[in-house]
Amino acid sequence: MPYLITPVVAADDGMTAVTATVPAPDTKAAPAWSAPAPQASTPPKVSAASRLLPFIGPLVLFIVWDIAVRFGFIKAILLPSPSATLVALVTGFAGGTLLLDFGVTFLRTLQAFTVAAVVGVPLGVLLGSNEKAYRSVEFLIDFFRSTPSSALIPLFLLIFGVSDINKVAIAAFGAFLIVIFNSAYGVINARKQRVMAARVMGASRWQIFKDVLIWESLQPTFVGLRSAVSMALVIVIVAEMFIGSESGLGHRIIDAQQVLNVKSMYAAILSAGALGYALNIMFLMAERRIVHWSGR
Repeated sequence: MPYLITPVVAADDGMTAVTATVPAPDTKAAPAWSAPAPQASTPPKVSAASRLLPFIGPLVLFIVWDIAVRFGFIKAILLPSPSATLVALVTGFAGGTLLLDFGVTFLRTLQAFTVAAVVGVPLGVLLGSNEKAYRSVEFLIDFFRSTPSSALIPLFLLIFGVSDINKVAIAAFGAFLIVIFNSAYGVINARKQRVMAARVMGASRWQIFKDVLIWESLQPTFVGLRSAVSMALVIVIVAEMFIGSESGLGHRIIDAQQVLNVKSMYAAILSAGALGYALNIMFLMAERRIVHWSGR
């Protein structure tokens, strides 16, 4: 390190002059700061045991089911064995009428859900953007949403008669109430910080509506759509059971029950459950892809 010699002037009284040696300042420039290199993030590894966890529940169910039938806890005439039910399921899809009934129910559910989504989402967003407008119809939405849709079957029979339109209409009505409720509350409960930030930056009401409120309402809207498609499926199957239907899983279930064809009945029940589960998974995947910022 270089040193700097600083003279000290002697006093007038004759004292000896001294010199002090102090370190000179280091003029060498310090290296410029740079951000640390980003670490490559690796997703956590999922063990093989963790991947098998979702299959444990169904496996236990089938084991208990088989034991109950095999040891006579439940008569086979009321509950066939799992293997016999799966054979009836595969046979029905391979070349029987089960595949046709499955397709009819799926088509009716899709029609009802489409009507509910196309009408319910825009109307819910519009009502949610004006809280006073929503409060004026909130009682009607909550009242009919709390009313079992099956109780409205006689009313829809009077209006639409015994036809496919009846089944689609009552399912669309039940799903519509769920969609409009979730869409409206998604807009009403939008994060106030983002709305206020948009206002501070000079955004107009239209800009806030289309750039903030609509995007903020997507997550609850998808929750409503996922619940609505399940509700539409339930109502369609109930309507197929009790409104003069000649096809569909609901008709197949009630028809097989009346003639004690329990294998066909349980195969249709499993088909309906598989359809509902598949629709739920499809909407979950779509929600994760479209509303990828949810929770951030």
